[in-house]
Amino acid sequence: MRALLLVLPFLFFGKAFGADEIPASLTGAKGDPQRGRAIVASRQVGLCLLCHSGPFPEERFQGNLAPDLRSAARLTEGEIRMRLVDPARANRETIMPAYYRTEGLTRVAPSLRGKSILTAEQIEDVVAYLLTLK
Repeated sequence: MRALLLVLPFLFFGKAFGADEIPASLTGAKGDPQRGRAIVASRQVGLCLLCHSGPFPEERFQGNLAPDLRSAARLTEGEIRMRLVDPARANRETIMPAYYRTEGLTRVAPSLRGKSILTAEQIEDVVAYLLTLK
């Protein structure tokens, strides 16, 4: 009976509800899409365009290792947030870094241990920008 209860969410929803999303804002507020776009396009902060491509005509070199960022339109706000915070929850084989996770990471310089790549506010800004691509 217990196994059936674990399988039912997959039968009805294709996934366990809530298992691969973070529905609530990390800051309690909506992010700023303009700041989010700047983070995504930045070669010093987000570094997203090393692997991804997207609607950035001003950026000559864009990545082709990961999906075009316009594909985020198929995801919910909570799914986008989770993929930024800890993408391995969606794909254990991902090469995308966890932008907000600080625990359980390997190969982190001692001076950076315990620090996230992006702040909670920056995560929310990127989420807000990616939602504009829908």
